[in-house]
Amino acid sequence: MASKDHARLDELYRDPYPLYARARRAEGLTFVPELDAWLVARDADVREVLRRADDFSSARALLPDVMPSPPALEVLAKGYGKRPTVVSTDGPAHQRHRAPLNRGLSAGRVAELVPFAAECAEALVDGFAADGRVELMEAYARRLPGRVIGRLIGFDPADVPAAVHGGYRAEELLFRPLDPDGQVRAAEDVVALQRLLDGYVRDRRESPRDDLCSGMVAALAPGEGELTLDQRHELVSNLQNFLIAGHLTTTALIGGTLLHLLSDRRQWELICADPELIPAAVEEAARYDTAVQGFRRIATRPVTIAGTELPAGATVFVAYGSANRDDERHDRPDVFDITRPLSRQHVAFGHGAHGCPGSQLAREQLRLTIALFARRMPGLRIDEDQPPPVMRPTMIHRSPQALHLVW
Repeated sequence: MASKDHARLDELYRDPYPLYARARRAEGLTFVPELDAWLVARDADVREVLRRADDFSSARALLPDVMPSPPALEVLAKGYGKRPTVVSTDGPAHQRHRAPLNRGLSAGRVAELVPFAAECAEALVDGFAADGRVELMEAYARRLPGRVIGRLIGFDPADVPAAVHGGYRAEELLFRPLDPDGQVRAAEDVVALQRLLDGYVRDRRESPRDDLCSGMVAALAPGEGELTLDQRHELVSNLQNFLIAGHLTTTALIGGTLLHLLSDRRQWELICADPELIPAAVEEAARYDTAVQGFRRIATRPVTIAGTELPAGATVFVAYGSANRDDERHDRPDVFDITRPLSRQHVAFGHGAHGCPGSQLAREQLRLTIALFARRMPGLRIDEDQPPPVMRPTMIHRSPQALHLVW
């Protein structure tokens, strides 16, 4: 994709809300050339598309913005080929991929993880509490979710940094305009991640444990004996997808939530004075500036949405972030207000069959993070000596690129 196209994409991705507002006011759907898709912007239409899984396939839910160069593709060919995952399948195939995630992310499993997450959060804060300042994204927001997801999957703690790094490099390779050498280096990091995951998959085949990796191996490759190469490809693809979804989006939620709470001092002071507001703050942050702004869907047959007739094969971008700013669903939707009545009627974590199975784990990490910072650093504020925060140019984990805080 040309750099000019990326400049337009970056502008749109950093602040998609004006486009959403225009699309919600327009008749029918709006075609957005930068997305090469019809934008589904109204809450009711978003929910309708997500309910109609037979009419709108998830097969191409995540299309890259960048096609890797031939040298980068040569590197990727040495790793593990892309296979369908829970994000990109429908019907029975989706249920097959989702079942081990539902078990691994059950209410009981999440409850067991919360004390570990709280311990990790305290340790991270201990590392910078005496400094009086921190860049939150690097020092905390990118670290806590990786440790929690690593524990859930069953990683050795020593492997978590490499796994998290590989996840970010996969995102960079497919969604950022890297130079040719940068693409090759990113591809090498992605392959290193895949080989790490393959090692865990083969180990859990031989010696199952009480972790998500073992559960995925048992569900997706039932039986005994050595895994086939195709089974390894599928398991690595699904573990890689889960790892990236599990830590990038929660990182984004943490960064975005602290940004908005601290941008309006009154809201932060309310939290510090009354921690009972934290659950409402979690839901409001998820609604107001949704981490995963949306996914694509492909029409499987001629369909009509919002009066717009779409042919089979048409691509729509189902904008969760726009639905969450729809005044037909939410009062004063463009206002961040943690005192609004507590409601989970947003679609920040999706809706229907593809609703996020890890939403409760993400909420718990966000809840304990807000409580921890309010307790230990009630004087927390955005560092005005640093440049104002800028949002990452992405639709799949919207967050500040950096968030400099002082106390």
